[in-house]
Amino acid sequence: MTDPKAPSDNPGTLSGAARIAAYVRNLPESPGVYRMLGAKGEVLYVGKAKSLKKRVAAYAKPGGQTERIARMISETHDMLFVTTASESEALLLESNLIKRLKPRYNVSFRDDKSFPNILLREDHPFPQLLKHRGARTTKGHYYGPFASAGAVNRTLNTLQRAFLLRSCSDSVFESRTRPCLLHQIKRCAAPCVGRIDERAYSALVQETEAFLSGKSRSVQTRLAQEMEEASRGLDFERAAVLRDRIRAMSQIQSNQGINPTSFTDADVFALFAQGSDVCIQVFFFRAGQNWGNRPYFPRSGAQGDSADILASFIAQFYDERECPPLILLSESAAEAELLAEALTSRSGKRVELAVPRRGEKHDIVEMALSNAREQLARRLAENSAQVQLLEALADALGLDSPPRRIEVYDNSHIQGRHAVGAMIVAGPDGFEKAEYRKFNIKSDELTPGDDYAMLREVLSRRFGRLLRDDESAKAKWPELVLIDGGQGQLGIASQVFADLGIEDVALVAISKGPDRDAGREHFYRPGQAPFRLDVKSPVLYYLQRLRDEAHRFAIGSHRKRRSKAIGSNPLDEVAGVGAARKRALLQHFGSARAVSAASVADLQAVAGVSATLAKKIYDFFHAGG
Repeated sequence: MTDPKAPSDNPGTLSGAARIAAYVRNLPESPGVYRMLGAKGEVLYVGKAKSLKKRVAAYAKPGGQTERIARMISETHDMLFVTTASESEALLLESNLIKRLKPRYNVSFRDDKSFPNILLREDHPFPQLLKHRGARTTKGHYYGPFASAGAVNRTLNTLQRAFLLRSCSDSVFESRTRPCLLHQIKRCAAPCVGRIDERAYSALVQETEAFLSGKSRSVQTRLAQEMEEASRGLDFERAAVLRDRIRAMSQIQSNQGINPTSFTDADVFALFAQGSDVCIQVFFFRAGQNWGNRPYFPRSGAQGDSADILASFIAQFYDERECPPLILLSESAAEAELLAEALTSRSGKRVELAVPRRGEKHDIVEMALSNAREQLARRLAENSAQVQLLEALADALGLDSPPRRIEVYDNSHIQGRHAVGAMIVAGPDGFEKAEYRKFNIKSDELTPGDDYAMLREVLSRRFGRLLRDDESAKAKWPELVLIDGGQGQLGIASQVFADLGIEDVALVAISKGPDRDAGREHFYRPGQAPFRLDVKSPVLYYLQRLRDEAHRFAIGSHRKRRSKAIGSNPLDEVAGVGAARKRALLQHFGSARAVSAASVADLQAVAGVSATLAKKIYDFFHAGG
């Protein structure tokens, strides 16, 4: 890739079509990617072209543009270019930049989470079956993607009943002395205590691999034959175990709804649009099984054509995901052959894009399209109600306009320990969980349990960072900040805002009424007397939901931090003490507290602990003593 040179006539004062035209003369006829930049350097649009010169020249021609593209051109103050070796390479680079930069005029969608998979590990004599999300660094077989963690959990629970593979970690496996509860409820073969040998367990692993690879019918047929043989041999206990395993496999298949017979691995994309609103429903099929679906609501940017939206969405969707060999579509995507070529290049195997017209594939796509239509109708109805609610909220709190971003703050701690501040975000689309943030209270000068000081630290860190980020964080500025507390908390928030010079954010504190009764909350705004809302007011219910969600998130974050602290071991911080020596010390002394009280001689008596290491451990626990 190379960057073409900028125009030599320095059109620094130009903008819009004239600014774009100044670049055309120096652009090559080769494929590449271009970026349109606004007055402050923000990326307005990212596009790819078979010929950069011809594509950019089209923007410089007067007339013939849609209103949205004409507006984008008028806002363009600069451009950046990158040439590529091929058009398919340009398409891949374009999708990567759109996903990373999220330009205003491109099709983009929120995609902040990876899909979960099922992992069958290969790095242990008794492989573990578990849920996995993220990079595939562990050696083993990965099955997925599943549409949600819930879908994975349900499938794993049923697989445990069907195949009896362990789900425990290696450390738990090695420390067991008797079977766990999962063995008692017939969800594990208990290899940890020798209830099954390695050869028999390996047979269960092979059956699991076959089932998850699309050979479920053959596995069930073989188990049914074994059940019949056990019954004829009067081994009714084994026959009952096999019967329960077969039922569990059947349950997986029945819960998945449609299980196709005309293909094994495919993703289905169905697009339904109503005006400028779009829903794309994605279904995942692997090993001939339906592994769930998820709706997306992409922002269509300057591209209003459904074929363009679908193509851009798919390119971004597979930017960091493994692509199946078959992609079924509800309608043709723009430049479908080029898109298939790019996906084939990225995945290293042939990828086909198809719009089925009849048969089972067509029926499955129609089902996905019906889901997209229903999801969009529900979303539009919810958004309409939400907009009305925000308008009523603005009236009730005396705001100039309905807030598009509301931030709610709360703290959680136990006697000042493991203190956590929490921020949740809500707006016209409801709760925006990807925007939630937690703040581990860091100040050493803070008095444990001082809620005012905690709030000051959280707000100072949050808005101090927003001010430092300036223009890049413009979309993150709230119109309304809601504080869980009373007049004191409001005073702290007002002081922080005054110190930072923030004047355009509305502040409201909400405190529970007498006896902490819901419905009798008092509200506080700077310079106003406290007030209450009607007990049956929808705005009151909405504000209660916001406060309760912040409280839930704060408590959850606090519990995670507390659990992590409880699970930590001071021996982990001693240099030279690895897993083996830590295990030897704990087995010898019984606990970390006993290790901390041991003498150098006692420590040196532990296998693997030298005189030097014993002194190091002793000094760690007695520093300053």
